[in-house]
Amino acid sequence: MQPLEQEVAKFIIETLNLEDVKVEEIDPAAPLFVTGLGLDSIDALELGVGLQKKYGIKLSADAAETKKHFASVQALAALVNHHRSGAAS
Repeated sequence: MQPLEQEVAKFIIETLNLEDVKVEEIDPAAPLFVTGLGLDSIDALELGVGLQKKYGIKLSADAAETKKHFASVQALAALVNHHRSGAAS
């Protein structure tokens, strides 16, 4: 797992209070919802709020892009990385 993927996995665990999950147990390519981590729509809302607070990323609940960004830890890490590079330029 890449450092940013570890950071995002830790962010998910802390944001959702997943006490029984460790960063190293999360497959960065596995789905976050239904299978994989088994998150649900309420978790998605909490992650959206957390992304805005921690990273300054605002996502629209209706946007098709949002579903793509929430597909996996890898996808969320790519979003954070993109946001950081865009903010830096």
